[in-house]
Amino acid sequence: MRDSVDDFLDQWAALRSDLDLEAMGAVGRLMRLTRLVDKEVGRYFAEHGMERWEFDVLATLRRSDRPLTPKELAANVMVSSAALTNRIDRLAARGLVVREAVPGDRRSLYVTLTDAGRTLVDSTVEGHVRNERRMLAELDAADCEELNRLLRTLVNTLEKDG
Repeated sequence: MRDSVDDFLDQWAALRSDLDLEAMGAVGRLMRLTRLVDKEVGRYFAEHGMERWEFDVLATLRRSDRPLTPKELAANVMVSSAALTNRIDRLAARGLVVREAVPGDRRSLYVTLTDAGRTLVDSTVEGHVRNERRMLAELDAADCEELNRLLRTLVNTLEKDG
């Protein structure tokens, strides 16, 4: 079965038969899938009145099951501290998180889910998982395991390389 990536691989093969295009095909497909999956995930969250970054912050706090410092939160959601400050401000304005002083340290803060934030993340996570399963519906359990194994290898390799 062909896909949209095969078209540009065919063009390269016609011009440069000396190139090994397997890696280009794999990376091209990963990039295409990233865009398609991001679009589908974004659509799901939009239907629930939130943006993907909002879910990321709320879900990080929820799965940590404890208040986090902004530094800890930034490391988990992989954004700059300036971007995170803006995100926390916006979530706090919606009543989904609060900032609390760290006992004994006047310079540090914790970010904590409010009851409304916990309710929102809990009410959307199950549907989010169902949406992800829907996107992988063509793969059986063994295929999903193999895909995860291969992707984990790539993630570990690229993270080591910086």
